[in-house]
Amino acid sequence: MRKWLPLVAVCLGTFMLLVDVTIVVVALPDMAGSLRTSFADLQWVMDVYALALAALLLGVGSLADRAGHRQVYVAGLALFALASLACGLATGPQALIVFRGVQGIGGAAMLATTTALISSIYHGRDRGVAFGAWGAVSGAASAAGPVMGGLLTEHLDWRWIFFVNLPISVLAIAMTLRFVAAAPPRRGRGVDVPGLIAFTVAAGGATYALIKGSDYGWTSAATLGVFGLAAAALVAFLLIETRREQPLLDLKLFRRASFSGLMAAAVLLSVAAFSYLAYTSLWLQSVRGMGPVAAGLTCLPMSAAAFVVASLAGRFLHDVSPRWTIGGGLLLIGAGAFLQATVDAGSTWTALVPGLAVTGVGVGIATPMLASAAMASVAPERAGMASGAVNTARQLGNALGIAVLGVVFHAGLAGALRDHGAGAVADPSATADALAGGQAGAVVAQAGPAQRDLIGQLVHEAFAAGLRQTFLVSGVLGILGGLVALALVRRSAGPAPARPQQAQAQAAPPVPAARG
Repeated sequence: MRKWLPLVAVCLGTFMLLVDVTIVVVALPDMAGSLRTSFADLQWVMDVYALALAALLLGVGSLADRAGHRQVYVAGLALFALASLACGLATGPQALIVFRGVQGIGGAAMLATTTALISSIYHGRDRGVAFGAWGAVSGAASAAGPVMGGLLTEHLDWRWIFFVNLPISVLAIAMTLRFVAAAPPRRGRGVDVPGLIAFTVAAGGATYALIKGSDYGWTSAATLGVFGLAAAALVAFLLIETRREQPLLDLKLFRRASFSGLMAAAVLLSVAAFSYLAYTSLWLQSVRGMGPVAAGLTCLPMSAAAFVVASLAGRFLHDVSPRWTIGGGLLLIGAGAFLQATVDAGSTWTALVPGLAVTGVGVGIATPMLASAAMASVAPERAGMASGAVNTARQLGNALGIAVLGVVFHAGLAGALRDHGAGAVADPSATADALAGGQAGAVVAQAGPAQRDLIGQLVHEAFAAGLRQTFLVSGVLGILGGLVALALVRRSAGPAPARPQQAQAQAAPPVPAARG
């Protein structure tokens, strides 16, 4: 059993950082009350963490290839623990958002190195088992976040969703130092700072514009200006990467259809499977009157299915081509979202359970195979880049997905209020803002006694319409991701094309494909 202790150390950090992507979902209403701000403003508590992960994974992965994966992983654990403590002690929304960003930096250092550590420690069938276990943890973690967040928020306090990270971080650091061997640092050029800055501006600008577009107006100078900045930064990033000898992301990887398909699948998996959970939780607590624990436990079918299926997938789907596992998993995720789109004004939490369970099965099949297929696409010395690329795609998908689905959800609310609330709702857009901000109870309470029942019914219908549109978009994106994977991904993406100065290094045998 000793040979699996390094895997435990890696999975502890993976579970913790991925749980924190969604652990805040059911705690946001309590945070808003405690910090005297709105649910809508606290959307940044979710987005800034995912955005920091997405923006920095590539840079940290490149740094880890040179400084050593264990060293960077331990440093990330330490920073994550300190930032978690600061989040728990925050007295205002601005401080909480800032420290969540710092927490994301530590999470990036951890996530960029986990698959590279597994790949260097385990070989052959053990590697398939290890990636299966890692995939089980990763697939279940995001779905388990709302469950843990609900338990901690209702029985202790929302601050404990951050304090709980401290003992886990200490244990993970101790186990890593004890059981994971340190590889000697590799000499090389420094991190691609210009590329890192350009990518961060592009990702951050696009996310900010999507979140704030409805406030500023989609055709306003502010919104169009930020979108323009993001587009310019993306172009700059592509130009920088084509001219660097040691790029943040070797764009030649995308000449291979399999690698491009893997990246697209990683983005769409996160959007289709997880980005709608914030709006589901808002409905359950704000409209259906459920507490944080009950709302969190609603996600248990997804979490349990993802954990069980991913555990089995690494062991029994080892010989199946990743095009079938990743493609099939995404098709199931899309189907799960479509099943949830049956929600209506009279629905309760039980309407979500079948779809969440199907989604969990899809997540459990696809997640471990994404990691192993990406690692098979490069030579060993580029493991940090491959790990950073696939995890960047997942976290960028989550950050952008929350923003995009937020726009869809708000449009569904406003549209239903316009269609069904004529004469009862004076300003559908403003009322939709209040509902999206978690103020459903206040909207109903402010109505006169004669209209209270009518407004209450309108709120139920508006939320159902917003959720239906959100689930339908998620379902379409999941199906699209599955079709892309089936069309492009092959058994092995193949090693990256070697640059002349890297030819000797890449002559070494590549990381074997984990056949799944």
